[in-house]
Amino acid sequence: MSIPGCTQAEDKGKSLREMRMKMASLKFFIFFLVLYVVSFVIGLTSAADPTYLYHSCPNTTTFNSNSTYKSNLNFLLSSIVSNATRSNGFSAGFYNVTAGQEPDKVYALFLCRGDVTPTTCQGCVNFATSDILRRCPVEAESIIWYDECLLRYSGASIFSTMASSPSIIMYNLNNVTEQARFNQLVGTTMMAAANESVDSPKKFSTRKANFTAFQILYCLVQCTPDLSDLDCNSCLQQSFANLRTTQVGARVLLPSCNSRFELYPFYNENATAAPPPPPVLSSPPPVSVTRPKERSRISSSIIIAIVAPIVVAVALFIAGSCFLIRRARKKNSPPLEDKGKSLKTAESLQFDLGTIEAATKNFSTDNKLGEGGFGEVYKGILPNGQAIAVKRLSSSSAQGAEEFKNEVLLVAKLQHRNLVRLLGFCLEGEEKILVYEFVTNKSLDYFLYDPERQAELDWSRRYKIIGGIARGMLYLHEDSRLRIIHRDLKASNILLDGDMNPKISDFGMARIVGVDQTQANTNRIVGT
Repeated sequence: MSIPGCTQAEDKGKSLREMRMKMASLKFFIFFLVLYVVSFVIGLTSAADPTYLYHSCPNTTTFNSNSTYKSNLNFLLSSIVSNATRSNGFSAGFYNVTAGQEPDKVYALFLCRGDVTPTTCQGCVNFATSDILRRCPVEAESIIWYDECLLRYSGASIFSTMASSPSIIMYNLNNVTEQARFNQLVGTTMMAAANESVDSPKKFSTRKANFTAFQILYCLVQCTPDLSDLDCNSCLQQSFANLRTTQVGARVLLPSCNSRFELYPFYNENATAAPPPPPVLSSPPPVSVTRPKERSRISSSIIIAIVAPIVVAVALFIAGSCFLIRRARKKNSPPLEDKGKSLKTAESLQFDLGTIEAATKNFSTDNKLGEGGFGEVYKGILPNGQAIAVKRLSSSSAQGAEEFKNEVLLVAKLQHRNLVRLLGFCLEGEEKILVYEFVTNKSLDYFLYDPERQAELDWSRRYKIIGGIARGMLYLHEDSRLRIIHRDLKASNILLDGDMNPKISDFGMARIVGVDQTQANTNRIVGT
């Protein structure tokens, strides 16, 4: 005989115990789910770290931790990561930028391997900006190589310049069979890849060839896209000369280019995706098959309620980080001359007339450097101590204000070590003024036609000047984002800096033509 009250109490006790067990199971599940998510995120983070190869930071030039150079370097490295998916006139995966003013100006660039994704590129550059400071804490010139990218900075200009030192040689320890045939195959395949890369905008190419019935040779070459075709080819030839073809794999790392060969696919073959699927399908199944069985009693709404806040928190963290980085970049944006490649409006280049008059002592005759058909040129000193050359255009110019601004904006985007850098302009009332970097050694004709100064131009120096002019013209005609025809190239328009490096100046008659345009008509004769 059962007692109703006791039966109900037992049922209630049993239900309470079952509920507590379910709650305990739910808490246990939540704990392990969070643990799994954290482990997964940590795994992703470590997997995203690039493969370190080598670094070089000679201690010939160093800086103090509280120096202006250090501040400029920190700002540049903090802002360079956001440009990992941009191209500033070149191919994606390459970017060069400056920060600060001489003598504390910092030049930096990064280059990602041509086959990596933008996400991988950005991750590699992000990692490199902190890793290079850890390995080179006080050196003003540093470079670091990873399998996915390289990062380089210096206190001297490194743009559009072929650098072959330091040279890093790495190779596989296994010797190759059929040495003579392998040497020939590597040589011909590498040369084919080099010819293809020189002609490509990315300065990147891969090639493969059959070595045996079961072995395929894979080759990769790459230059920094700011190099001319001639410099890229020269750099690759130097790297080929150091490749160890006695081994089954080798690579040569130079600041301006790199080359590598292996007997296995070490780069992404534009993903026809036959090889990639097996590893992807082999590891996830244990996760997708076993875990649903363990969690079959947990509703999908509970899982969503747990995972959604984590995803939202991560998204908010990323958005907040991006916001803070952008705000920091706006606060610490570098001076006008450092923005030449990221300008969006001409106003960001504009100087006020009062600043120009103060810099030139109200266009004093003592500061006058010369006079040409387009106006007078004066030397000026800005309040921060920077020397400038101020070109005061003739009032007879018929060019309108908007056309003048647009032309300044286009020319300011040109950056090459053999072009005089346009820093900005002034447009007030009848005044139309251009502000250039100051070049110390005047113009080439000053040396050519002065009997005493001619002796300073020995053959090696003349050859250096000729080569620099040719590189500057090649950049204008072929390698810049604009195709520029100067139309007034002469000795008086070639300026020489303190090291007698030539810089082409005076683009007053220059004409911009289409990138694919091979001829153009003009209705008047210009130039000298």
